[in-house]
Amino acid sequence: MFFVFNVFPTYQPDRRCRSGGKVGAIATLFRAWTDKPSMTILQAIILGLLQGLTEFLPVSSSGHLVLGQYLLQVENPDMLSFDVFVHFGTLISVCIIFRKDIGQIILSLWNAVRTNSMRAAYETNEYVRLGLAIAVASIPAAVIGLTYRDEIAEAFRDPKLVSVNLVVTGLLLFLTRFPKAVQGKRIGLVTGFIIGIAQSVAILPGISRSGATISTAIYLRLSPRLAARFSFLLSIPVIAGAALLESKTVIRQGMEIGFGSFIVGMLAAALMGYVAIKILLRIIESGRFSWFAFYCFAIGIAGLLAL
Repeated sequence: MFFVFNVFPTYQPDRRCRSGGKVGAIATLFRAWTDKPSMTILQAIILGLLQGLTEFLPVSSSGHLVLGQYLLQVENPDMLSFDVFVHFGTLISVCIIFRKDIGQIILSLWNAVRTNSMRAAYETNEYVRLGLAIAVASIPAAVIGLTYRDEIAEAFRDPKLVSVNLVVTGLLLFLTRFPKAVQGKRIGLVTGFIIGIAQSVAILPGISRSGATISTAIYLRLSPRLAARFSFLLSIPVIAGAALLESKTVIRQGMEIGFGSFIVGMLAAALMGYVAIKILLRIIESGRFSWFAFYCFAIGIAGLLAL
């Protein structure tokens, strides 16, 4: 009973069903699964693959989701919830690829706390620095996301804003051609916080999170490889936090996009996200990261002309 009436709160049984015990519960569940969802399985697969491909490539996954929903004519007032949970699918992929780094960060921080040697470990242990930098860098996005949640949700419904922001993303990527990395430069608390500010701006649809964070790290003269690695690890707390926060809203309001669509979209995003990370790492190593700028320029300008 709990599952039926709380996962699908928008489908309430009529008086006859309420007095019918198991019959009422079955009728409620039947209507929840047979009523036409606001998103089809095929649309969810397309949007999930789009999210997975563009989450880690510096081309704005949220911007592509907004434009994709517009082109597929998916109309749902709670599409922000779907966006957050396909992001959760990409979270699965980054955790799989960077599982060793994640394990070392957790273990190193625990040992530093246990032995009361955090300051010394910060200077000598790369994983302690990474863990603390990730914690500090996550603060701006958390503050902005919680403070301006309604305004952000409204921005997701504006394809023109998305198109403009894609052009801005293109400019950020193009400028990474010029800074030269300082060999051996490490990520610290200040560097992490600055990258975190860039991530908070990327909450807006059309501003690529990976594009903004990797570009900012490159501007700070970090190596492109380290910049990408930190960006991927930094995505874990912000995506996990957003998914946890939005999950309460989804359960309370009901999955208007359809439960099957939600699961399929998340799995598609996880699969494609794994592929996208591998692709981006190879592109960064080849020195072609800034090439994504031309794609963002093209999509952004095309969006402005079409809308």
